[in-house]
Amino acid sequence: MKKRVVLALGGNALQKNGEATAEAQKKIAISVGQKIAELANKYEIVVAHGNGPQVGNILIHEESAATEKAPAMPLETAVAMSQGQIGYWLTQAINNAFAKKGQTKKIATVISQVIVDRNDPAFKNPTKPIGQFYNEKQAKALAKENGWTVKEDAGRGWRRVVASPKPIDIVEKKTIVELLNDNVIVIAAGGGGIPVVRTKILKRLKGIDAVIDKDYAAEKLAELVKADIFVSVTAVPNVYINYGTPDQASIEKTTTKEIEHLKKYGYFKAGSMLPKVEAAVKFAKYKSGNTGIITDIDHLSEALNGKAGTIVEK
Repeated sequence: MKKRVVLALGGNALQKNGEATAEAQKKIAISVGQKIAELANKYEIVVAHGNGPQVGNILIHEESAATEKAPAMPLETAVAMSQGQIGYWLTQAINNAFAKKGQTKKIATVISQVIVDRNDPAFKNPTKPIGQFYNEKQAKALAKENGWTVKEDAGRGWRRVVASPKPIDIVEKKTIVELLNDNVIVIAAGGGGIPVVRTKILKRLKGIDAVIDKDYAAEKLAELVKADIFVSVTAVPNVYINYGTPDQASIEKTTTKEIEHLKKYGYFKAGSMLPKVEAAVKFAKYKSGNTGIITDIDHLSEALNGKAGTIVEK
């Protein structure tokens, strides 16, 4: 039987050097699609992806073009829009990669709702910057008008910040498993998933403005679909300690215990490598035999064979 693999692609994997046009991002998707098509002969594939640059652009369009008759869509709807957008690019790219070889393959993008806890501490301390930059006066006026939380972002201006709660469950998990069992390549949990909560009385789903980290959501997806391997596909071939210094050293095959020791001493930064490392460790610890991997797209095939990347096992 083929091993089941969940790939978590960074949102920047489809946007290089700030090129935000659809055509530029679709060109990059072509190389991603070719890689996935190659892997599909050996593995059952689920693709999750980030959406940071893309959802930011959607929000800029929504906010700048909003009128009384056509108001801006809320953040949770913008996440859904980005899932459709990126899912379309990837589905087309994978389809075309198979067609180039004279083959066909079933591929499906599943618009995914991810359940979060309405009492998650992240809602009391929004930290995830989204959307465009404003000056202080504009930002505070918009915050008052829209009920936003705004913060200054690294000297570059003021931005809206939202909560980034942890994922609890994925609404469409059974559908995703059924598709995988039918030999379909599945694209799911895009942008970390559309954040939803269950109402207190009727337990119905309701969207909530937040952004779920794509690595945490993809790892939760990997657990739910009983994957064998979780891969965070990032911009570098390995996890490093002392990155960018003369003492830089790559981490290759390692254990969850060793990674947690390095984490304890602050070697991995929030907003950078920390979510990827935590996701890989959580997956490796979830079930005996699970493997968490962190690598880049160029070394993906070798990493799945245990010959490249940072490989985390229990």
